[in-house]
Amino acid sequence: MPDTEQLSLAVMYKMMAELGFRRHFHLGGWEATTQLLESCHLDQDKYVLDVGCASGKTACYVASEYGCKVVGVDVLEKMIDRAKERAQREGVQDRVSFQQADAQYLPFEDNLFDVVIGEFITGLVDDRQRGVNGYLRVTKPGGIVGLNEATWLKTPVPKDIVEYLAATFGFLGDLSTLTAEYWKGLLADAGLRDTVARTYKAEALGSRREGLKDVLRVVHKVLYMYARNPAFRKLLGASLSVPKSLLEYFGYGIYVGTK
Repeated sequence: MPDTEQLSLAVMYKMMAELGFRRHFHLGGWEATTQLLESCHLDQDKYVLDVGCASGKTACYVASEYGCKVVGVDVLEKMIDRAKERAQREGVQDRVSFQQADAQYLPFEDNLFDVVIGEFITGLVDDRQRGVNGYLRVTKPGGIVGLNEATWLKTPVPKDIVEYLAATFGFLGDLSTLTAEYWKGLLADAGLRDTVARTYKAEALGSRREGLKDVLRVVHKVLYMYARNPAFRKLLGASLSVPKSLLEYFGYGIYVGTK
């Protein structure tokens, strides 16, 4: 990985993948994931696309818990390999498939899926509106698009929080845009209707479903990258100085609309 002073989106994305928790590196962790899934009214007859599936945790859960047929896509080949391994390990390979794809250029025909979900992925792409338009394109008429995305809970935002987020989440671009109204506008501009938006405070970053082996693996990789990568040291140093009131202002939203 390159030693850069400023972390580009591509570098940050790959860094998360190396640490092994790109999928659940989002506000609200697994609780936010279950809130999103419940809002999408899943059942065994639904054909689901998981955009930005990473290591396949959510896709495999949907197949196992709801009995859905699921396709997961991620831009990183390494994540697709891990997702396929997870599906085999969890015995859901007959209901889940994975392939490499960019969220902005989904390689599927129109009107294919009953439900399209994305978690903390649309905020990462270069053209968010293009991404949401693509989600809508591959969704069947009457189908659902559901997103879980970082969201401002209130404004104006104190200076220390703005500076902290610029240092740790600057790869998301202009953070000031991430309001509930902004996300609802993206869905509406794509053509989704009956949009439901709910915002939440986050208790923590990441997933509560990680086992001890997963945690130890992440710790090992953090230490390795800290020693090898100046850009990662800069990011980690900034992220450890968390403003006390951060989670009063910066949370997440569940946004669900119908085609």
